[in-house]
Amino acid sequence: MTVLSEDQSARPQPCRVTDASKVSGILHQSSIDCGGSKDDYMDSGEGAVFGAVEPPKRSRGRLILHSLVMFGREFCYAVEAAFVTPVLLSVGLPRSLYSLVWLISPILGFLLQPIIGSASDYCRSRWGRRRPYILVLGILMLAGLTLFLNGDAVVSALVSERSLRSIWAITVVMVGVVLFDFSADFIDGPIKAYLFDVCSHQDKERGLHYHALFTGLGGAFGYLVGAMDWGHSLMGQLLGSEYQVIYFFSALTWGIFLSVHLFSIPEQPLCNVRSNTDASATSALRPLGSHSSGYGALSKDPITPVARLSIPDIRPRSFSALGEANSVTSSAKQPNKEVQKRMTFRLLMKAVIGMPNHYRYLCVSHLLGWTAFLCNMLFFTDFMGQIVYKGNPYSEHNSTAYAVYERGVEVGCWGLCINAVSSALYSYVQRFLLPYIGLKALYFMGYFMFGMGTSLIGLFPNVVATLILCSVFGVMSSTLYTIPFNLIAEYKREEEEQLQLRGSKESERGTGVDCAALTCMVQLAQIMVGAGLGALVNLAGSVVVVVLSASTVSLLGCIFIALFIRYVD
Repeated sequence: MTVLSEDQSARPQPCRVTDASKVSGILHQSSIDCGGSKDDYMDSGEGAVFGAVEPPKRSRGRLILHSLVMFGREFCYAVEAAFVTPVLLSVGLPRSLYSLVWLISPILGFLLQPIIGSASDYCRSRWGRRRPYILVLGILMLAGLTLFLNGDAVVSALVSERSLRSIWAITVVMVGVVLFDFSADFIDGPIKAYLFDVCSHQDKERGLHYHALFTGLGGAFGYLVGAMDWGHSLMGQLLGSEYQVIYFFSALTWGIFLSVHLFSIPEQPLCNVRSNTDASATSALRPLGSHSSGYGALSKDPITPVARLSIPDIRPRSFSALGEANSVTSSAKQPNKEVQKRMTFRLLMKAVIGMPNHYRYLCVSHLLGWTAFLCNMLFFTDFMGQIVYKGNPYSEHNSTAYAVYERGVEVGCWGLCINAVSSALYSYVQRFLLPYIGLKALYFMGYFMFGMGTSLIGLFPNVVATLILCSVFGVMSSTLYTIPFNLIAEYKREEEEQLQLRGSKESERGTGVDCAALTCMVQLAQIMVGAGLGALVNLAGSVVVVVLSASTVSLLGCIFIALFIRYVD
């Protein structure tokens, strides 16, 4: 797209290209033909338009500093996953209710996540659009972690009556868990949107790679800290208990890495972007090309078919569910200030209902996979403490039965650490297996290995065998985080090829909407697990039903994948 301005002498300008053979390379040749460097051109008035599309290249160090927040977030997530159920049971929460703590946060997320994500697109803070949301959610995460790990100790120090102390301890811990879970779920969207706003296309891919790397490392270190016996250590004696030691490491890690993240890459405030694009618009910017989305469509001048076909689509594409579904590229980045719809729960549900069958089937299989995975992961340390080690979380804290239970929880953390490491390793193995067996076979294999592994753990609860089979948790985790989104990308590629063959315009259905639908399946799975699993455990009278339920749902997912998931060659 060539942009013409009235002030042709003040700044380096792209030349008008009349030869159709040069149109396709116009974005790369304009600054060279006119004697201006690329940086000079990006700093011009037109840079307000182009700068929003292609930010400057970021160094590896900047991207690593930006990605460290994922290490801290996953570190705290690992602590929550490992200790929520043991902490709740230790303060006296009835077995029939202990899964309900996972119910409130996903309901809020399922309803509010698209709305809050869209609101960040229009934030006018002088600090930027994303960072204020990241800061607030990060503080809420720390507050939730504080209540969750220290609530019992604080209430015990303030309340002397035992029955009242138990009620207050349960309430404070549950509030902390919900607050942490809600904030940790929501903060991922603004973090990804922040990355996409300040990075070029190549840097987005590099940044996402670092995000995935530090996510795995953070989870592994979080489970590793939980697996250590801090109660008998010097730090445990100084701080009071192992939960206070774990809180110290979690809060320190999260506080440092969140601060580093917020100052890693400068973010341009929305008001500055708008003022720059408004100045460019008043300079009578006129594109030679147009797009189906209306990007930069200030002129009604007709263009030749050759120019329409040759000029590439320079609209930035988002890679995250929240990023694209909630219009990470907001109207502030568009010189005609085209008003975009803010994503709402109603619009999201309308898009999900109207999606093609193969997308709907993919959502169902994703729901089954996450239901099985969460059944196991959220209660695995409790399973280790009660079933494998035969401890009792309801015993007095100075009793042998409770000490055995705590030992089981620690060993369960080692198992979850194995899961995090195997997930990172399997993500690389997938790349080598993909050319030979394809996406659908990888999808089926992940569900099948998880289903068989959890069934063996439930039927034969042995310490060594359970730790070895924890590696299949990582296979399932890597599968859920990669394969469904790769299938969506393949479906989109197929649709675009069919549209090009028919000569049709670009489809109005965005990739982000389908990714957002998959993301909502995760929260829906958590709602189902939170609503039903506690009652199922109470009915069966044993926590072993948790692992067997995960196995059953995963194997049902295998059958569903084999029958309904469509694979594109």
